[in-house]
Amino acid sequence: MAAQRAYTTHPLVLRRVTVRRVHEVTPRMRRVVLGGADLAAFTREGIDRPAFAAPGFDDHIKLILAADGDVHAALPAQLPHGIEWTPAEYRLTRDYTPRRVDLQEGELHLDFVVHGDGPAEAWSASAREGDELWFVGPKSSLRLPEGLDWIQLIGDETALPAIGRFLDERPLDARAHVLVTVSDGSARQELALRDGDTVTWVVAEPGDAEALDAAVRALPVPAGEGYVWAAAESRALLPVRRYLQRERKLPKDRLNITGYWHREEVAAPEAEGTSDAGATAQAPAAGPVPSPLPWLVARTALQLGLVDAVADAPGLPVDALAARLGVAGPRIDVLLPLLAAYGVVVAADDGGGLRLGPAGEELLDDHEREEYTGHEAELLLALTHLAPALRDGTSPWRLASGATLHEAVAQDAERYGELVEECEQLVFLLDGLTADPLWERVGSCLLTGPGSASVVAALDDAGRRPELRVAEDATPATVLRGHVPAPERVDWTAGPADVAVAAKALAHRTDEEAVQLLTRLAGWTRTAVLIEASRPDGLSPHAAEAALHAYAATGSPLRDSAALAALATRSGWDVERTIALGWGAEATVLRRA
Repeated sequence: MAAQRAYTTHPLVLRRVTVRRVHEVTPRMRRVVLGGADLAAFTREGIDRPAFAAPGFDDHIKLILAADGDVHAALPAQLPHGIEWTPAEYRLTRDYTPRRVDLQEGELHLDFVVHGDGPAEAWSASAREGDELWFVGPKSSLRLPEGLDWIQLIGDETALPAIGRFLDERPLDARAHVLVTVSDGSARQELALRDGDTVTWVVAEPGDAEALDAAVRALPVPAGEGYVWAAAESRALLPVRRYLQRERKLPKDRLNITGYWHREEVAAPEAEGTSDAGATAQAPAAGPVPSPLPWLVARTALQLGLVDAVADAPGLPVDALAARLGVAGPRIDVLLPLLAAYGVVVAADDGGGLRLGPAGEELLDDHEREEYTGHEAELLLALTHLAPALRDGTSPWRLASGATLHEAVAQDAERYGELVEECEQLVFLLDGLTADPLWERVGSCLLTGPGSASVVAALDDAGRRPELRVAEDATPATVLRGHVPAPERVDWTAGPADVAVAAKALAHRTDEEAVQLLTRLAGWTRTAVLIEASRPDGLSPHAAEAALHAYAATGSPLRDSAALAALATRSGWDVERTIALGWGAEATVLRRA
């Protein structure tokens, strides 16, 4: 079935606004109205920037703050197309949903939940007229399906800005059924309801997963074609996600669930929309090297099905759990002390069995469990062969499996599918490539690499319509077909083209395999573009690990511009220029020598 575009992308622009006024919407919500010339189209450093656009009701902009107060030192670098998050020790970022955008008045409204203790809430509490604020985004807007009869909007107080904006602007003509959990009745807001709409307010503590799950289950399921949107504390949404996916069996394109904030043991939610609420990546604090045992035990619990079994039947006695998993009781006992110590499981309230702890609830999320059982986990395990790989000059993956990673994914559709999903964020970085003049003389484009679907989507957003071909082998091409928008537009056989785009095609290839691919492309085109991550993403908490992950996969450290140029030269190509894309990625334009 053809993949449906879920998002529309936007150019990433760094903008400065100032506070115009502040007022309390309710005792629990503070609204800051911002304005400034940067909301209109403007020119900075000789480069024209488009006007601010946030058409989606749940769009997110990234506020830039600084722990030491020096915001200018925390600002990212603005590229001609995109943003580069340069290192900044005290940078803090928080994601927020615009409550209202009025470009005619040049205003942007942001709502902040009061009584939090984070940097964004603290900034809003002290905000005065004229204070400045810098932000980036939004990078994309959600595309709702057409022909819906109803939509359910579910959330806690942090979701109220998005819910309120949806009801004000009505991006689709469908009945809206709203459910909001609030810490007390004073947080309720007047919402723009229409005939046929419903609203349910539930008083519950912030992040109360049990209350949110019970309230969602109590909602009537309307007849007709529908869509469910939910945003709240990330762990509180896990049982909601399981219910909607497993019991109501909502398909992926009729469901959007986003963790807006993450509850710490003692912290309340600081504000709306803190889904990317982390400081800039920093080196781990000095201290003892952590043991890998907890990670291995958590991986084992997922592989055995223990986490899912405890979630499905909380309180199940250990012997019954062992029998359900097909493991002898005494054997499963070796896992339980560490699983309990790290909060994966805890004793049930009646003391008769087990239930999931906070860490176990997180492992119900597909993205979280991929760190233990997916491609990333396999790369981590391959690093147990790092020492001999360094001595032999080969990849740890090859020593661990007997084949290169490229050889493995070429025969394994599931593994290649993971690579494609990892590249989905690439679409937000390709404005610089699709705006390049090279496309003005391109009538046909040959694609290769797991990022090909993102390239097709970016070309579509930019209004570029070259004839598309795919140079992948049978298994990867089959996987890509399920991710590419409008696959009927693609010729799924390779052949000569005006330009070839290799999108993250080298990231799972050794140097020798990379040269083979580039040599092969030279037989089909005189111009090629390599899209690769040439340095760590400055916002990633795992930036320090990027070189090791690359070495595990390819036997080479993260390939910088010079390393990519060397591979191109070996393959008979000349580097014409490099286009910085942001977030550590770049596009290298090659011409056949």
